[in-house]
Amino acid sequence: MPETPEAPARAKVLWLARLEYRFHAWRERRARRRGQKPTITPFPGYGGTDWVRVLGRVMIVPPVKQTESGEYASVRGWRSFVAVPIGYAQVTVTIAGVDHEVVADRGGVIDTRLPAELEPGWQTFTMSVEGGEPVETRAFIVAPDVRFGVVSDVDDTVMVTALPRPLLAAWNSFVVDEHARQPVPGMAVLMERVIRDNPGSPLIYLSTGAWNVAPTLMRFLRRHVFPPGSLLLTDWGPTHDRWFRSGMAHKLSNLRRLAEEFPHMRWLLIGDDGQHDDEIYTTFTDEHPRSVVGVAIRRLSPAEAVLAGGRTAVNDHAAAEVPWVSEADGAGLLERLEDVGVIPSDAPR
Repeated sequence: MPETPEAPARAKVLWLARLEYRFHAWRERRARRRGQKPTITPFPGYGGTDWVRVLGRVMIVPPVKQTESGEYASVRGWRSFVAVPIGYAQVTVTIAGVDHEVVADRGGVIDTRLPAELEPGWQTFTMSVEGGEPVETRAFIVAPDVRFGVVSDVDDTVMVTALPRPLLAAWNSFVVDEHARQPVPGMAVLMERVIRDNPGSPLIYLSTGAWNVAPTLMRFLRRHVFPPGSLLLTDWGPTHDRWFRSGMAHKLSNLRRLAEEFPHMRWLLIGDDGQHDDEIYTTFTDEHPRSVVGVAIRRLSPAEAVLAGGRTAVNDHAAAEVPWVSEADGAGLLERLEDVGVIPSDAPR
């Protein structure tokens, strides 16, 4: 077979992916020789009354000091990336007394859908690896009669990160103390209001951030009183055919999956104009207009736009079948969503 122009590049990326796996395998052997054992870092998932999407990651994690209150003290971002992922680990997931054997991917990530009979709301179950102590995790179970849900971006939507610019992204991810990260004004109030007005609705934080930062993100959301939700992050590094994973593909594939898993639901999509949220949400809305109740885009301030490397062009959505709103903060978006009827204006604030 003649070699195509794409073949050398594809082979090179395959080699890089193999090298990454071998590097992590070497780190794993070193950690095990020191007597360290793998554990599971659980992430909140979601599901229906007869199934659940289980999320987590198998890693060997270095110890982190805690304060007397149990809060992590001076946690720098780089600590999230020094844990050793355990590829293809055998994991036991126990739901309602039933054991399920699953296998993590080569990056140690667990992302699997399992059958389960669970009541609506937050439900807990356990995961364990290599006969270790079970780790408790949870998932939000959506009742069959729920018709509304929320999907929100994270970076520069709920948390000020200036992520798109590579050097600033590295600084924010690896150097900045997690206690120094700032929430976007008014976004916690907006999220709480939307969930309060729609009892039983799922909230899903969908981000291009790495699974490594999930524990930091969960602590951030809790510290700044954001309502709890499921996390859908991604894994950085090479894939079998790409140098880096596509953030846009990650978001679109998960939105399409939600539309397939909950065909009766309509989603409020929340993002910002610092990355590609407008383009992603436009594509998804065109494909699944009946799955979207509205779109809210947070406009970055001029200073944030400079740090983020500029704004993306926002399309004209005046003729769109679903309402699109845009404001600079959560309070403004809340008012605009009231104006277009996505949030009832007569509800108490």
